[in-house]
Amino acid sequence: MSFLEVVRVALGSLVTNRLRALLTTLGIIIGVGSVIALISLGRGVEGYIASEFEGLGSNLLVLFSAPPKSPTRDRIQPISTVEAEDLLALPGIVRMAPIHGLQGNINFEREFVRGVTSYGVTPDYLAIRNYPVLYGRWVDESDLADLTRNMVLGYNVAETLFGADVDATGEIVRYRDTNFTVVGIMDETSSVAGENDVIYMPITTSQQRLAPDFRRRTRDGGYYLDAIYLQAASEDVMDEATRQIEEYMLDAHDIQFEGEQDFTIANQAQILSSLGGITQNLTIFLSLIASTSLLVGGIGIMNIMLVTVTERTKEIGLRKAVGAKQSDILLQFLVESIVLSLLGGFLGIAFGATLAFLGDYFVEQLTLTLDADAVILATGVSVFIGIAFGFYPAWQAARKNPIDAIRFE
Repeated sequence: MSFLEVVRVALGSLVTNRLRALLTTLGIIIGVGSVIALISLGRGVEGYIASEFEGLGSNLLVLFSAPPKSPTRDRIQPISTVEAEDLLALPGIVRMAPIHGLQGNINFEREFVRGVTSYGVTPDYLAIRNYPVLYGRWVDESDLADLTRNMVLGYNVAETLFGADVDATGEIVRYRDTNFTVVGIMDETSSVAGENDVIYMPITTSQQRLAPDFRRRTRDGGYYLDAIYLQAASEDVMDEATRQIEEYMLDAHDIQFEGEQDFTIANQAQILSSLGGITQNLTIFLSLIASTSLLVGGIGIMNIMLVTVTERTKEIGLRKAVGAKQSDILLQFLVESIVLSLLGGFLGIAFGATLAFLGDYFVEQLTLTLDADAVILATGVSVFIGIAFGFYPAWQAARKNPIDAIRFE
């Protein structure tokens, strides 16, 4: 028998018992669909995390104070504006944005918001963070020089005080018992930093007008800072820039032993890579759990193929009697098994694509797509299952004695 004839006979047999064939492939359909949907979900989450971190800015290093791990050092020497200027001079650092943070209540007439975080910032903060202004303007150099009581509101704060999409520039708000003029309102952002709930003012105003005495001057003559955003020239120099920043801070804070560091350097690229790795491992783990359905489906195919061999014992004997070889019988039943598995695989791909489409439709933050490599993987797994679980029944059929098979009742 030619290969095409073998395929024709196999397909004819499956069409004759199409309901049984469809029910047999349910395990494969569910398994393949689940794996494809989980792969799509994992990649969608990974893309969402990447886009959120890209929204923070590009090639960012963030230096901030942190408690030492060693018991030999129990104090934190604050980061200062003097250190910020020195760090800007390091090779590979192209832009620097220091932050001075405070908390307080803000109100406009009868509208009141408690515990709002304020950032004292410089003009470069906006350039580093790629953060859009909706109304008005950002903090400029004249604000810093004159210690102005000007303020830029985060989107949620502005919405609470004035209503949605209201240009409130020029209005007077009160923060920490001090009147401020609203000069800008930030556009809404999906940033992981939660900056829709933050307000901004000139860093000099925050440091010299609002800060309590212990959060003003530092021992090197500079002003107190909570964090410094540093932008590297490119992603390739971020690791080297991190090393140089660490060396400078160790010397500036007179740190002699490991564990005494009173600062932390967050590398955007490393954080994103770590989160991406976690997401990938989680996707693989969940996919392996979902793939147990494939094992069940494979066992179902083996079971039904053994039943089929028993039902068609006389047919096997007649084919052998008229000259069919063992390899022809083996190939015939093996093709039936592979076709069953491929049918389940293709239906599973359609099922997984449907789940991905529904997830993409109902979860706006995620972009779920059906990637070509997932389809290829599903098809390959389906063929493997067809061969692995169909070989034994096909071998059983091929080795039957034609005389005994013809006599079989």
